[in-house]
Amino acid sequence: MTTQPSGPIGIAGAGAWGTALANAAATAGNDVVLWMRSPEQAKALAQTRTNARFLPGVPLHGRIRVTAALGDLASSRAVLLVTPAQTTREMTAALSSVLPPGTPLVLCAKGIERKSKAFLCDVVEGVRPGSPVAVLSGPSFADDVARGLPTAVTLACGDAALAEELATALSGPTFRVYHGQDLRGVEIGGAAKNVLAIACGAVAGKGLGESAKAALIARGFAELLRFARAYGGKAETLMGLSGLGDLVLTCSSAHSRNFAFGQRLGQGMSVAEAAGGKLVEGAATASALVALARAKHVDMPIAEAVDRILSGAWTLDEAVDALMNRPIKSEH
Repeated sequence: MTTQPSGPIGIAGAGAWGTALANAAATAGNDVVLWMRSPEQAKALAQTRTNARFLPGVPLHGRIRVTAALGDLASSRAVLLVTPAQTTREMTAALSSVLPPGTPLVLCAKGIERKSKAFLCDVVEGVRPGSPVAVLSGPSFADDVARGLPTAVTLACGDAALAEELATALSGPTFRVYHGQDLRGVEIGGAAKNVLAIACGAVAGKGLGESAKAALIARGFAELLRFARAYGGKAETLMGLSGLGDLVLTCSSAHSRNFAFGQRLGQGMSVAEAAGGKLVEGAATASALVALARAKHVDMPIAEAVDRILSGAWTLDEAVDALMNRPIKSEH
C-alpha cells in the first residue's frame, strides 16, 4: 500500500496539535489541507492565518489551506486524525464517506475508547476494514512543534514501507519522525502515559517532593511495560520516544494538560474544578485502561489509584497511603 505522492497531507482537527502538525507538514515541503468543524472559525483562520485560540502568535505556514468542508480532504495522500480520542469512531466514520479506501489514516490522539474499552487502532479498523492505519506519538508539545523547535516522534504502521514513506513525508528540518511497525506499543505508550502524568501532577501539587515524583515515574513506567507486553506491544518500543520519552516529558512539565490537571487535584481542587471545562485525555482514559489491565490480570496500582481518585472512591491522601503500604516485594 502506498500513498498518493501528488496529493496534500490532510489534517482533520485544528486544535493546538492539529495546527502544529499542519505547520510541521508544510515546513517539510507538503501542501496541507487543514479541516476544522466550524465554517465560521475556518473562515476566520483562513483570513487571519493565526490560530489565536490555541497557538497565539504562531502564523500558519503559507502552504496550508484551511477548510470546513470534509470533502476537501478526499485527494489527500494521507490524513492525520487530530481530534480528541473519544471522537475517533465518529470522525473515522465521517472521513470514510469522503476518503478512498486506500488513503492512510494516521491517529494522532492519545487514548482508549472509554465506552468500548477498545484501542483506537481497533476502532478505526472496525470502521474502515482493510484500510491502512498508522499511529503518530512521542514527546511533543504543540507550541514547540508549531514554532519549529527541535522535536522527535515516532510513527508506526503494520506496512513497513508505508510507515517509512509517511515518516519521510512528515519529517522536516526540526521535526524528525522515526518509523516502525509496533502499532500497539506506540498507541499504548501514548494512552497510558497520560494517566500516569495525572499522578505525577498530583504529587507535585501536594508538595510530596522530587523523590516521590521520580519514584512514581519509574514505577509508572514499569506498569506501562507490563500492560504493553500483555497486549502485544514490544518492550523496545516502550523504551523509545512513544513510551519512556513521552512519559518523561508529560510527567515533568505543567505544559502538559494532564500533569497540570493532576497538579490542581493535588492542590485540593475537585475533579471538575481541576479540569476547568477543558478536555483531559488521561481522565477520559483512566477507567478504560484499568479495566483492560484487570482483564489481563496486569498489576497497575498507580493507574488504579488515579482511577479511584477520579471516581471519588479515594482521596489523594488515601491513594498515597495505599501505594506506600503495599506489600514489600522485589523490584523486578
